[in-house]
Amino acid sequence: MIIGTRDPRGASTSVGAVVQREWRDVLDSELSADVVGLIDAAVAADRVSPVSDHVRLRLRPDVEPAPELSRHLLVRDADGRLAGYAHLEPGSGDAPAVAELVVRPELRRRGFGAALVDGLVALAPGRDALRIWTHGAHPGAVRLAERYGFRQVRALWRMRMEFDEPLAAPSLPEGVRLRPFVVDQDESAVVEVNNRAFSWHPEQGGWTVADVRAREAEPWFDPAGFLLAVRTTGNGENGGDAAAGERLVGFHWTKVHADEEPIGEVYVLGVDPDAQGGGLGKALTLAGLHHLRAAGLPAVMLYVESDNAPAIAVYQRLGFRHWDTDAQYAR
Repeated sequence: MIIGTRDPRGASTSVGAVVQREWRDVLDSELSADVVGLIDAAVAADRVSPVSDHVRLRLRPDVEPAPELSRHLLVRDADGRLAGYAHLEPGSGDAPAVAELVVRPELRRRGFGAALVDGLVALAPGRDALRIWTHGAHPGAVRLAERYGFRQVRALWRMRMEFDEPLAAPSLPEGVRLRPFVVDQDESAVVEVNNRAFSWHPEQGGWTVADVRAREAEPWFDPAGFLLAVRTTGNGENGGDAAAGERLVGFHWTKVHADEEPIGEVYVLGVDPDAQGGGLGKALTLAGLHHLRAAGLPAVMLYVESDNAPAIAVYQRLGFRHWDTDAQYAR
């Protein structure tokens, strides 16, 4: 359903070369494909994705539309071509709305980015009511944020390590062993541990089984690279759907970006709070790195909050170095 072809303040939709700006609660399969094509064009030009993983997931035609999680702002040029796109995750309670946006590379610096920001600000006009991500510190995105009076309030580092040095062997705590994820068995246990480990995290906390299953449907998903740390209980206790007689205490979900320059990723690394402090996090990290290296990948990357000094120190000791930064802006 088209929400409107005028912005919420009633202003004209013509901004510079923009001839149409519209909000949609739902994108049909054709529009979703157009948006994904636009994102892919930006990735090819900038070597970094302009949107997060969960935005791409919500653009999949097989994922049930959820307007409470996703609203879509589209701008088109005079020829009707999709020139820009913004994804808005509406705020709730004290949580601000969060947006990510992209402009077609060959149409940048023509007002389309400003048209997107105008539309976002009109829908969330209050102070600190809107946060906008910029990925890879793209100069155009940073200029646009500053032009509208936004300030950086959060930074997410991307760190990278080349597989050119030997890796230490993982040393698991006593009573813990590793096994691969089993589809249709381990989802609930993973969600339970994930939400305990990331209760503080604005994106990673609050996952559901549906979130895990959506990623299982992604072409990169490989259960062999989803490593679970389980502790034998001896009494049939389990965490969620884990196998009887064992309890999930942590996991390392790896991911392979099979791009022109393939690279592995520490996608999610979670340790149950009750199992922290015994070296399990380091052991899981090393186990995942060994898996990615054995797959023939030349390098690995991960994301970490820029103010998480203890985690950064651990990764630096393993050989990771700062690569680039995603920043979140507010005003």
